[in-house]
Amino acid sequence: MNGWMGKLLRVNLTTGKISKEPLNMKDANDFVGARGLGTKIYCDEVDPKIDPFSADNKIMYMTGPLKGTFAASPGRYEVVTKAPLTGTIGAANSGGHFGPELKFAGYDGIIVEGASKKPVYIFINDDKVEIRKADHLWGKTVHEATDILNGETSAEARVACIGPAGENIVLFAGILNDKNRAAGRGGLGAVMGSKKLKAIVVRGSGGINIARPEKFMEAAAACRAKLKAHPVAGTGLPVYGTNVLVNIINSQGALPTRNWRDGGEFEGANDTGGESLAEKYLVKNKGCYACSIGCGRQTIVPSGPFASKGEGPEYEAAWAYGASCGVNDLAAICKANFLCNEYGMDPITLGATIACAMEMYEKGILTEKEIGRSLPFGDAEGIVAMTELTGKYEGFGKKLAQGSFRMAAEKGAGDLSMSVKKQEMPAYDGRSAQGMGLEYATSNRGGCHVRGYMTSPELLGRACKNGSSCYRG
Repeated sequence: MNGWMGKLLRVNLTTGKISKEPLNMKDANDFVGARGLGTKIYCDEVDPKIDPFSADNKIMYMTGPLKGTFAASPGRYEVVTKAPLTGTIGAANSGGHFGPELKFAGYDGIIVEGASKKPVYIFINDDKVEIRKADHLWGKTVHEATDILNGETSAEARVACIGPAGENIVLFAGILNDKNRAAGRGGLGAVMGSKKLKAIVVRGSGGINIARPEKFMEAAAACRAKLKAHPVAGTGLPVYGTNVLVNIINSQGALPTRNWRDGGEFEGANDTGGESLAEKYLVKNKGCYACSIGCGRQTIVPSGPFASKGEGPEYEAAWAYGASCGVNDLAAICKANFLCNEYGMDPITLGATIACAMEMYEKGILTEKEIGRSLPFGDAEGIVAMTELTGKYEGFGKKLAQGSFRMAAEKGAGDLSMSVKKQEMPAYDGRSAQGMGLEYATSNRGGCHVRGYMTSPELLGRACKNGSSCYRG
């Protein structure tokens, strides 16, 4: 049982009932980790035919035995429910500090049931758990809501919340914690919106028991040493963030360009990669809980039409708004990514959906009248305008909010949606990286890069063969 807290929290938003129950240790041992355990509990308790937006659907926020310890990168947690975008199992994970804080409060996970008639949030302060009114938070952006909630509860509390996109049931709305860390894929934020659950706020003061602390620390130190010695994890990611991959993947001919139409090489890759981000807009690195890499980027575009301040973009967002849309304006990409964080949306799906709309526009399938403007590939202003419309659920943004498959299929052009199970494929071209193509085809949550990450042996292993060739430093 060491590593686990041994307790789950169950909150019913329909009845207001809050209960605590022991963790099933057999399930915890048989289905190790946040996703495994969360999926097991979900499948045991929920009809597989459930509508994602039914009050009978449940949403689970799960941790694992290493969360909150000194293990390598121990900050991630998993959200499990029925995914609105795909209609299949939804499991999205996020870093930051929310997951460890949940364990410090004494819980291995939260199971949320039912639906509230009015906006609410859940406040967990160690053993004390409350359902509080959130009418004053409805309509607020992620950053606004987080600041208000920290003011109402504790400045040290960790907040996981949705933005206007989740409230408006955008099918790829995400759940944002620590303002800019996202459980982004599949639209799980829309499930929170359907339940009128604006946020979960956690403050914990406990610790985690380790069976053999000295041996554990030795093993953790060895893992961290391996990360530090690797040219990507030890040098490329700390210096340039995940966006260091733009030039690496582009050099392998695996960076999907202009809605995957133009192969795997983007002529503007260097303009949008981590090296350019560090040179132009980086303020400082930012790491998740107890992470030795610190790949997060705090960035500022100080002036101009795309002025913004926040975090990112990460590699996937930089690709989705960059190569996928044929845009090499890094300031516009930063702005679009910032808006995704504020409104609470998955930038992979939205960027790829805008790219799909761009191809449909260039083929004459979508018109200026329908979109409200021209939208060719390379339109930097267009990616920002479309992101804002989607976040506000206005105009053509209502079409984009469906994701690329539904938007394109409505026009008889479903083959222009670069998706699997209606979820957009991420930033690795399966025609060049065939292991990733197999991963897309077999992933139970649709187009996904984290169900096996064949990129590591297939692309990074090849690119890093000579060490410093992994990045341009």
